[in-house]
This record gives sequence, structure tokens and C-alpha cells, in this order.
Amino acid sequence: MSLINERQDFSTIADTFLLHGSMQSPAFLDGRLCASLALNDLSAEAWLEDVCITLGVEQPKDEDSAARLLGWRRQTLDALSASELNFEPLLPDDMFSLSERAQGLKEWTLGFLEVVGDAGDEPRKAWSAALKEAIDDLAGLAQIDADIDDSAENENDLFALTEHARMAAMLLYTEQHPGQPQVEKVDEDPQPTH
Repeated sequence: MSLINERQDFSTIADTFLLHGSMQSPAFLDGRLCASLALNDLSAEAWLEDVCITLGVEQPKDEDSAARLLGWRRQTLDALSASELNFEPLLPDDMFSLSERAQGLKEWTLGFLEVVGDAGDEPRKAWSAALKEAIDDLAGLAQIDADIDDSAENENDLFALTEHARMAAMLLYTEQHPGQPQVEKVDEDPQPTH
């Protein structure tokens, strides 16, 4: 199985960022990715270019890194366009503290809203009231205090907020791609060039 088809998780992508000398969380870029796939049909080439700019490199360090980054895009696109509604934002998992997970959600939301904001008011005119409300609610989510204690109550709250972000992303994608359940054709990601 090639790396491009492997399931990418937060830690794997964060390790890939580290390999490129970046300590930043992939959550912000994942938020941007989700909104860009929905609003701009972000190509694999454009995605790789965006990631490299963010990491401050001209190109991925090696083929495995390029495959992981392209696999991340493919996995996100597949999940957003799937009829199973199984999309999950790329966020820190249970191995991280609740505070780190909340910070990841906040960063994801900021990235998502940045792309939505850059799109301007034109796409928003065609949105349903439910989508407008979901996006407006995300603005409040971007303001959350990530410095929270590990407690069952905070864990439940964070789960609910993450679910809201997840649903907003799926709703945005679905409304921007009406009548497009799981796409049958295979969108081949280009092979990395050296």
C-alpha cells in the first residue's frame, strides 16, 4: 500500500512538519484545506504548494513526505464528499491533553474561517440559513479559551464543539457541490517532482 493511500492522522502529519523544521500544528492548515476543497476545489498541486509555503520550503523533503501531504488532501476530499458523512477534522487525539486538543480545534477553526473570509460575500449569498448560522457560530468557536482542565465536563464540551466544526465543514462542502455524492472517478494526485 502506498503512503498516499495510508490513513493520515494528526501525529503523522505533525511529524512530517517537524521533519521540515516546522513546530506548528497541522490543525490550522487542515481547517484551510477543508474550506479550500469546498470553496475552491483545491488541486493537489496547489495544496502541495500551500503546504510548502507554510513550512518555508521549496518542495517536500522526500517522496514519502510528499506522499503523506498529498494523502492528507485525498483523505480529506474523500471524507468530505462521501455519502457516509464520516469526515473528521485533523485534530490532536486522545493522546494529547484536553488543553492541547482545544487549542487544535481553535487553530482548525481559524484556518477554516480564514479561507471562508477570503472568499468574500459572493458565495455566501447562495448558502442556506443553516450553513450561514453554522459558519457564524464558528467565529465564536475561534475565540474559545484553550487553557482548560482535563475533566469529563470539559471533554464533553470539546466533543460537542468539535462536532459542530465537523458538521459546518461537511455542510459547506455539500452546499458547494450539490448532487455530488461520492465521486466515482479517481482524481490522481501527481507524483512529486524533485
